[in-house]
Amino acid sequence: MARIAANGLEIEYEIFGEEADPPLLLVMGLGAQLLSWEAEFCRLLAAAGFRVIRFDNRDIGLSTPFDDQGVPDLLRVMAGEQAPPYTLDDMADDAAALLESLGIAAAHVVGASMGGFIAQLLAIRHPGRVLSLTSIMSGPGGLADNTRPTPEAEAALLAPPPSEREAAIEHSFMIARTTHSPIHFDEARVRSARTAMIDRSYRPAGSARHFAAVAAAPSRVAALGQLRIPSVVIHGELDPLVPVENGRRTAAAIPGARLLLLPTMAHDLPLPCWPQVVEAISEVARAGAAPRA
Repeated sequence: MARIAANGLEIEYEIFGEEADPPLLLVMGLGAQLLSWEAEFCRLLAAAGFRVIRFDNRDIGLSTPFDDQGVPDLLRVMAGEQAPPYTLDDMADDAAALLESLGIAAAHVVGASMGGFIAQLLAIRHPGRVLSLTSIMSGPGGLADNTRPTPEAEAALLAPPPSEREAAIEHSFMIARTTHSPIHFDEARVRSARTAMIDRSYRPAGSARHFAAVAAAPSRVAALGQLRIPSVVIHGELDPLVPVENGRRTAAAIPGARLLLLPTMAHDLPLPCWPQVVEAISEVARAGAAPRA
């Protein structure tokens, strides 16, 4: 992995694939490190002909922290009484700056969960940088335009994170158990992945600041309606955290977007779904490589 200066920050990133292949930027979600894009998944995309870039968003993993901003009061942020330490717009600008720092004029962009919010905003704010858009298990933003999580998923996400290592691993595993597909859940695989993430970097305060950025974000429906790029929206029908209706609304908001619903996927990217996801990304990227009308 490597680190590069972008938008006044230090961004940790990793690249898979050949330099001559079309670039594909992977944007991960709330509190999620680049490791959440599993290396095997990245290699599968590289084998499909992409130069794949995964990175740590600001304030998480090994990218620049914002600990001097403290931990926001989420209820006050949601009520509009407190501004978040930074916004999703700022995070989209980070992604655009990362591409610029890497010498990449434009890329195919794939975002998952909050990363889908960021990917959408990257296309909205920096349209020349986005060749195609893939929004996975995401939504169109704004309280009125988002369907809320199930009570169980919301409780898991809002449970106070512990500070001790073993408890932190169990806490992370509990969230995965609650939000991931019950059909494809591989306990040993998930536990190993969550342990590796905790051991690499554990920043619960950064996750809280990510949460504040999501809570303060307005609806993107009108802006999504102005996009003119090939887009696909992928969503698991079992998603308890960002229910599938959010995917339907996102696809409806983007002109010409394809909606791919996966019946056994929840708020995760389970191994058996990878072929369909990679094919959908490849298909929309092929459309994005064609001359625009």
